Amino acid sequence: MENLKKTEILGVCFDNLLPEAACERFLELAKTNEPSTVFTPNPEMVMLARKDDGFKALLNSADLLVPDGIGIVLASRLTKNRIRQRVAGIELLQNIFGDERAKKHKWYFLGGKPNVAQLAKENVEKQFEGLEVVGSRDGYFGAEDENEVIADIIASGADIVLVGLGFPRQERWINAHKDQIGAKLYMGVGGSFDVLSGQLKRAPKAFRKLGMEWLWRLLRQPSRMWRQRVLVKFAFVVLFKKIRGVL
Repeated sequence: MENLKKTEILGVCFDNLLPEAACERFLELAKTNEPSTVFTPNPEMVMLARKDDGFKALLNSADLLVPDGIGIVLASRLTKNRIRQRVAGIELLQNIFGDERAKKHKWYFLGGKPNVAQLAKENVEKQFEGLEVVGSRDGYFGAEDENEVIADIIASGADIVLVGLGFPRQERWINAHKDQIGAKLYMGVGGSFDVLSGQLKRAPKAFRKLGMEWLWRLLRQPSRMWRQRVLVKFAFVVLFKKIRGVL
Protein backbone atom coordinates (compact mmCIF):
# COMPACT_ATOMS: atom_id res chain seq x y z
CA MET A 1 0.00 0.00 0.00
CA GLU A 2 1.27 3.42 -0.94
CA ASN A 3 1.95 5.73 1.95
CA LEU A 4 2.32 9.20 0.51
CA LYS A 5 2.01 12.59 2.12
CA LYS A 6 -1.41 14.16 1.78
CA THR A 7 -1.87 17.11 -0.55
CA GLU A 8 -3.66 20.12 0.92
CA ILE A 9 -5.86 22.24 -1.32
CA LEU A 10 -7.45 25.25 0.44
CA GLY A 11 -7.50 23.39 3.75
CA VAL A 12 -8.81 20.07 2.44
CA CYS A 13 -6.24 17.26 2.67
CA PHE A 14 -6.40 14.72 -0.16
CA ASP A 15 -4.87 11.25 -0.23
CA ASN A 16 -2.34 11.26 -3.06
CA LEU A 17 -3.09 7.80 -4.42
CA LEU A 18 -3.33 6.37 -7.90
CA PRO A 19 -6.72 4.79 -8.72
CA GLU A 20 -5.47 1.24 -8.15
CA ALA A 21 -4.13 2.15 -4.70
CA ALA A 22 -7.38 3.95 -3.82
CA CYS A 23 -9.31 0.80 -4.71
CA GLU A 24 -6.97 -1.24 -2.52
CA ARG A 25 -7.38 1.20 0.36
CA PHE A 26 -11.19 1.02 0.08
CA LEU A 27 -11.18 -2.78 0.25
CA GLU A 28 -8.80 -2.75 3.20
CA LEU A 29 -11.09 -0.36 5.08
CA ALA A 30 -14.04 -2.66 4.37
CA LYS A 31 -12.36 -5.35 6.48
CA THR A 32 -12.05 -3.24 9.63
CA ASN A 33 -14.53 -3.31 12.49
CA GLU A 34 -14.71 0.44 13.05
CA PRO A 35 -16.95 2.43 10.64
CA SER A 36 -14.84 4.08 7.94
CA THR A 37 -15.75 6.87 5.53
CA VAL A 38 -14.78 7.63 1.93
CA PHE A 39 -15.43 11.03 0.36
CA THR A 40 -14.61 12.34 -3.11
CA PRO A 41 -14.45 16.17 -3.06
CA ASN A 42 -14.47 18.31 -6.17
CA PRO A 43 -13.77 22.09 -6.35
CA GLU A 44 -17.36 22.92 -5.35
CA MET A 45 -17.00 20.93 -2.15
CA VAL A 46 -13.62 22.47 -1.40
CA MET A 47 -15.08 25.96 -1.80
CA LEU A 48 -17.89 25.10 0.61
CA ALA A 49 -15.36 23.70 3.09
CA ARG A 50 -13.44 26.96 2.83
CA LYS A 51 -16.48 28.79 4.22
CA ASP A 52 -17.72 26.04 6.55
CA ASP A 53 -15.18 24.83 9.10
CA GLY A 54 -17.48 22.02 10.22
CA PHE A 55 -17.74 20.64 6.69
CA LYS A 56 -13.97 21.01 6.24
CA ALA A 57 -13.34 19.02 9.43
CA LEU A 58 -15.82 16.39 8.26
CA LEU A 59 -14.02 15.94 4.94
CA ASN A 60 -10.62 15.81 6.60
CA SER A 61 -11.86 13.16 9.03
CA ALA A 62 -12.42 10.71 6.15
CA ASP A 63 -10.39 7.52 6.06
CA LEU A 64 -10.02 7.95 2.31
CA LEU A 65 -10.32 11.32 0.56
CA VAL A 66 -9.74 11.32 -3.19
CA PRO A 67 -9.94 14.12 -5.80
CA ASP A 68 -13.07 13.82 -7.94
CA GLY A 69 -12.41 16.81 -10.16
CA ILE A 70 -9.67 17.80 -12.58
CA GLY A 71 -9.60 21.23 -10.92
CA ILE A 72 -8.20 19.66 -7.77
CA VAL A 73 -5.43 17.94 -9.73
CA LEU A 74 -4.53 21.15 -11.59
CA ALA A 75 -4.50 23.16 -8.36
CA SER A 76 -2.14 20.62 -6.79
CA ARG A 77 0.45 21.43 -9.46
CA LEU A 78 0.99 24.70 -7.67
CA THR A 79 1.87 22.87 -4.45
CA LYS A 80 4.98 20.94 -3.42
CA ASN A 81 3.09 17.62 -3.49
CA ARG A 82 1.30 17.21 -6.80
CA ILE A 83 -1.67 14.90 -7.03
CA ARG A 84 -0.69 12.48 -9.75
CA GLN A 85 -4.12 11.56 -11.05
CA ARG A 86 -7.80 12.28 -10.64
CA VAL A 87 -9.75 9.51 -8.89
CA ALA A 88 -13.33 9.90 -10.08
CA GLY A 89 -15.85 8.43 -7.64
CA ILE A 90 -17.76 6.52 -10.31
CA GLU A 91 -14.56 4.98 -11.69
CA LEU A 92 -13.40 4.05 -8.21
CA LEU A 93 -16.69 2.27 -7.61
CA GLN A 94 -16.57 0.37 -10.89
CA ASN A 95 -13.01 -0.75 -10.19
CA ILE A 96 -14.05 -1.96 -6.74
CA PHE A 97 -17.12 -3.78 -8.08
CA GLY A 98 -14.85 -5.62 -10.50
CA ASP A 99 -12.62 -6.90 -7.70
CA GLU A 100 -13.41 -10.38 -6.41
CA ARG A 101 -13.09 -9.16 -2.82
CA ALA A 102 -16.12 -6.89 -3.31
CA LYS A 103 -18.28 -10.03 -3.50
CA LYS A 104 -17.48 -10.81 0.12
CA HIS A 105 -19.50 -7.80 1.24
CA LYS A 106 -23.15 -6.85 1.34
CA TRP A 107 -23.93 -3.48 -0.25
CA TYR A 108 -26.74 -0.96 0.20
CA PHE A 109 -27.55 1.86 -2.24
CA LEU A 110 -29.15 4.98 -0.71
CA GLY A 111 -30.01 8.05 -2.76
CA GLY A 112 -31.04 9.37 -6.13
CA LYS A 113 -34.46 9.94 -7.62
CA PRO A 114 -37.25 7.38 -7.12
CA ASN A 115 -36.33 3.96 -8.56
CA VAL A 116 -32.82 5.06 -9.62
CA ALA A 117 -31.02 3.27 -6.77
CA GLN A 118 -33.05 0.13 -7.49
CA LEU A 119 -32.13 0.27 -11.17
CA ALA A 120 -28.49 0.80 -10.20
CA LYS A 121 -28.72 -2.25 -7.94
CA GLU A 122 -30.14 -4.41 -10.75
CA ASN A 123 -27.56 -3.24 -13.30
CA VAL A 124 -24.61 -3.69 -10.95
CA GLU A 125 -25.68 -7.19 -9.92
CA LYS A 126 -26.12 -8.10 -13.60
CA GLN A 127 -22.80 -6.63 -14.73
CA PHE A 128 -20.76 -7.85 -11.77
CA GLU A 129 -22.02 -11.38 -11.20
CA GLY A 130 -21.83 -12.42 -7.57
CA LEU A 131 -21.96 -8.89 -6.15
CA GLU A 132 -24.72 -8.69 -3.55
CA VAL A 133 -26.68 -5.46 -3.17
CA VAL A 134 -29.03 -6.26 -0.31
CA GLY A 135 -31.13 -3.10 -0.38
CA SER A 136 -31.85 0.24 -2.00
CA ARG A 137 -33.77 3.41 -1.20
CA ASP A 138 -34.18 6.71 -3.01
CA GLY A 139 -32.99 9.96 -1.50
CA TYR A 140 -36.41 11.60 -1.24
CA PHE A 141 -36.97 11.35 2.48
CA GLY A 142 -37.19 13.86 5.29
CA ALA A 143 -36.32 13.90 8.97
CA GLU A 144 -39.58 12.13 9.78
CA ASP A 145 -38.42 9.14 7.70
CA GLU A 146 -34.91 8.87 9.13
CA ASN A 147 -35.67 6.05 11.55
CA GLU A 148 -37.38 4.01 8.84
CA VAL A 149 -34.42 4.43 6.46
CA ILE A 150 -31.90 3.53 9.15
CA ALA A 151 -33.94 0.50 10.24
CA ASP A 152 -34.09 -0.75 6.64
CA ILE A 153 -30.31 -0.51 6.21
CA ILE A 154 -29.70 -2.29 9.52
CA ALA A 155 -32.20 -5.05 8.67
CA SER A 156 -30.52 -5.59 5.30
CA GLY A 157 -27.28 -6.62 6.99
CA ALA A 158 -25.26 -4.36 4.66
CA ASP A 159 -21.66 -3.72 5.64
CA ILE A 160 -20.94 -1.17 2.88
CA VAL A 161 -23.38 1.72 2.37
CA LEU A 162 -23.16 3.99 -0.67
CA VAL A 163 -24.93 7.31 -0.08
CA GLY A 164 -25.87 9.51 -3.03
CA LEU A 165 -27.71 12.46 -1.52
CA GLY A 166 -25.58 15.21 -3.03
CA PHE A 167 -23.10 17.24 -1.03
CA PRO A 168 -23.01 18.30 1.74
CA ARG A 169 -26.10 16.34 2.74
CA GLN A 170 -24.60 12.92 2.05
CA GLU A 171 -21.40 13.57 4.04
CA ARG A 172 -23.33 15.00 6.97
CA TRP A 173 -25.85 12.16 6.85
CA ILE A 174 -23.07 9.58 6.93
CA ASN A 175 -21.34 11.30 9.83
CA ALA A 176 -24.57 11.54 11.81
CA HIS A 177 -25.67 7.91 11.38
CA LYS A 178 -22.60 5.74 10.73
CA ASP A 179 -22.28 4.58 14.35
CA GLN A 180 -26.00 3.94 14.70
CA ILE A 181 -26.20 1.81 11.55
CA GLY A 182 -23.10 -0.19 12.33
CA ALA A 183 -21.87 -0.90 8.80
CA LYS A 184 -18.13 -1.10 8.17
CA LEU A 185 -17.80 1.43 5.36
CA TYR A 186 -19.72 4.43 4.03
CA MET A 187 -19.04 6.34 0.83
CA GLY A 188 -20.56 9.55 -0.49
CA VAL A 189 -21.19 8.88 -4.18
CA GLY A 190 -22.99 12.00 -5.46
CA GLY A 191 -24.74 11.25 -8.75
CA SER A 192 -23.10 7.86 -9.32
CA PHE A 193 -26.42 6.02 -9.11
CA ASP A 194 -27.61 7.97 -12.17
CA VAL A 195 -24.70 6.51 -14.13
CA LEU A 196 -24.93 3.01 -12.64
CA SER A 197 -28.68 2.90 -13.37
CA GLY A 198 -28.16 3.87 -17.00
CA GLN A 199 -30.14 7.09 -16.58
CA LEU A 200 -27.08 9.25 -17.30
CA LYS A 201 -24.22 8.62 -19.69
CA ARG A 202 -20.70 9.66 -18.80
CA ALA A 203 -18.65 11.86 -21.07
CA PRO A 204 -16.81 10.12 -23.92
CA LYS A 205 -13.33 8.88 -23.02
CA ALA A 206 -11.72 11.67 -25.05
CA PHE A 207 -13.37 14.29 -22.83
CA ARG A 208 -12.40 12.42 -19.68
CA LYS A 209 -8.80 11.97 -20.78
CA LEU A 210 -8.50 15.71 -21.41
CA GLY A 211 -10.07 16.55 -18.06
CA MET A 212 -13.05 18.13 -19.83
CA GLU A 213 -15.87 16.03 -18.37
CA TRP A 214 -17.27 19.19 -16.77
CA LEU A 215 -17.68 20.69 -20.27
CA TRP A 216 -19.54 17.62 -21.50
CA ARG A 217 -21.94 17.88 -18.58
CA LEU A 218 -22.45 21.57 -19.27
CA LEU A 219 -23.20 20.92 -22.94
CA ARG A 220 -25.69 18.21 -22.00
CA GLN A 221 -27.19 20.19 -19.10
CA PRO A 222 -26.93 23.97 -19.70
CA SER A 223 -28.80 24.48 -16.42
CA ARG A 224 -25.53 23.58 -14.68
CA MET A 225 -24.05 26.91 -15.80
CA TRP A 226 -24.70 28.56 -12.43
CA ARG A 227 -22.77 25.75 -10.69
CA GLN A 228 -19.78 26.18 -12.99
CA ARG A 229 -19.17 29.70 -11.72
CA VAL A 230 -17.66 28.25 -8.58
CA LEU A 231 -14.94 26.62 -10.70
CA VAL A 232 -13.80 30.05 -11.87
CA LYS A 233 -13.83 31.33 -8.32
CA PHE A 234 -11.89 28.27 -7.16
CA ALA A 235 -9.22 28.92 -9.80
CA PHE A 236 -8.87 32.58 -8.80
CA VAL A 237 -8.58 31.73 -5.10
CA VAL A 238 -5.91 29.10 -5.75
CA LEU A 239 -3.89 31.43 -8.00
CA PHE A 240 -4.18 34.31 -5.52
CA LYS A 241 -2.92 32.15 -2.69
CA LYS A 242 -0.06 30.90 -4.87
CA ILE A 243 0.95 34.47 -5.68
CA ARG A 244 0.88 35.34 -1.98
CA GLY A 245 2.90 32.24 -1.21
CA VAL A 246 0.34 30.73 1.14
CA LEU A 247 -0.86 27.77 -0.93
